[in-house]
Amino acid sequence: MKLSHPWVAVVDDEAPVRRALYRLLRSAGIEAHTFDNGAAFLDAIADRGPCGEACGEPCCKPCGKPFCVVLDLHMPGLSGLEVLARLARDAPAIPVIVVTGDDSALLRQQAMRTNPLSYLNKPMSDQSLLEAVMLAAPRADGPQ
Repeated sequence: MKLSHPWVAVVDDEAPVRRALYRLLRSAGIEAHTFDNGAAFLDAIADRGPCGEACGEPCCKPCGKPFCVVLDLHMPGLSGLEVLARLARDAPAIPVIVVTGDDSALLRQQAMRTNPLSYLNKPMSDQSLLEAVMLAAPRADGPQ
């Protein structure tokens, strides 16, 4: 499904981080929607838009899948690594930018198995995040 308004999903359990990333993306002219956990994000892209309505129903948000996901690795419930694995299996065309505030060699190795577009340590610079998102942007015109 092609989107008339491509969007980026921000998946992070920390509200201040979600808000900051949302504001950064919006200030760069990039549509963004936030999710406070991995399960909510996966549910939203299953067959429904980010608002929870079935795709095609009147809604204030775009339906379909994001052109990019900014994903925190450390979240309660469904971890970022579990979300990565499900995306790799169910939606491998969606580029993922992994962000973490607790980096380790083992964690990095586990995350890199799914070939994320980028792996960034928190706090990351605005520029490094925007550059990673822009690497994904050309893929937004491809099949979803």
